[in-house]
Amino acid sequence: MSTRSRSGGGGIVGAVRVDLQRLHGAWMELVFPRQRGRGHSVMGKWEPETLPQQIVYRVWSVLGVVGLLAMYPLTVLGLATRFYASKLDSTTTRIGVVGVTAIAVLVWGGLTVVAHLQLPTEAVIPIAAASGVAVVSTALAAGFSKIGGRLVSVLLAYPFAMTAIFLPPVVAALVTPSLEGVILEPSYDFAVWILDNVLFVGGANEYLRANFELEGAAYAGMWLGLSFPLGWFFGIVVALANLVRPSG
Repeated sequence: MSTRSRSGGGGIVGAVRVDLQRLHGAWMELVFPRQRGRGHSVMGKWEPETLPQQIVYRVWSVLGVVGLLAMYPLTVLGLATRFYASKLDSTTTRIGVVGVTAIAVLVWGGLTVVAHLQLPTEAVIPIAAASGVAVVSTALAAGFSKIGGRLVSVLLAYPFAMTAIFLPPVVAALVTPSLEGVILEPSYDFAVWILDNVLFVGGANEYLRANFELEGAAYAGMWLGLSFPLGWFFGIVVALANLVRPSG
């Protein structure tokens, strides 16, 4: 017979149960005192006493349960993102910000040289500019990660890291025709989806379609613009994961 932990179950089921309890406790503490992790506290968990308190307490609790249906998948995503981000952080710790930047310079400098040998000058210039942006973004992401702090990581480190991650394959696809169908065509489909389903408010999609064409270096500009909201999103889900399962 398998053993069970004190938290009420082992393995994945037990871990999920503990996560949900912590998330729900954090939700309850937004309105009510002493809700999260108070099982062995001297003061104990706060309980409603009057009928109005009981009604509000139950309603708020039910809303929290409904919210968990959306929040817990984001927590799992945050745990996965935190795992890979910790790998990048450990690399930065080993070789330092200067070392990370030097590697980026070598990679992006080599890609720019390849573009210079294969493409006309007017095509090389935007690729060189994107390479410079990627190098700077790599240095900034490593630097802000080194500074630490949840707010700095969410607002700055993650967005610049997304830029450094997204630009390389896009720029590589601009100089490597075999990658066009793998990177640029899905990027075009993704841009169409955003225009039709996200930027339709206020006619923003119509303005963008009338004034811009998604071709060439515009792909790099597109992912540069998307890297910041995506970085903020991943930073927030990691913060949510830290709330549920604080890192060691």
